[in-house]
Amino acid sequence: MSASRDSKAQHIEEIKEMIQQCNGMVVVSYQGITVEEDTQLRAKFRAENVRYKVLKNRLVQRALSELGIQGFDHHLEGSSAFAFANGDALAAAKIVVEQGKTIKALKAKCGLMDGAYIDETVVTKLASIPSKEVLLAQLLGLLQSPISGFARAIQQIAEKQAE
Repeated sequence: MSASRDSKAQHIEEIKEMIQQCNGMVVVSYQGITVEEDTQLRAKFRAENVRYKVLKNRLVQRALSELGIQGFDHHLEGSSAFAFANGDALAAAKIVVEQGKTIKALKAKCGLMDGAYIDETVVTKLASIPSKEVLLAQLLGLLQSPISGFARAIQQIAEKQAE
């Protein structure tokens, strides 16, 4: 095998490993983004434990097909970057959608969640889901609401009987 073919095979294996290890992935169109905007975007990704890489579309297509993941072929054209979420599965989608509001050149093409292809609209909807901490706080509030109402009612009855 030639050195170039060996190098490509090694890159494909690295891409497959990144895909298998991530909790979620977003394919990003970044054509026209400025260096300043890219630096700001990469800092946000790093802060949320998201790997942001510009990879060759053909190598990513090969890695995805070797993993048996379908649906990405028509999205892997033109300038593509890949955001691999290693912590919160929705972190990459949230950052891309949030930053896409201020950086007009940035756009989510599609993504990968739980080993399955998701389109741009699903990526956008997933980005609107509150974080795990916010959801837990909302659940706790819902659980505490009836109990606190009951406690206030008992307190009022006790105060009325004390009069």
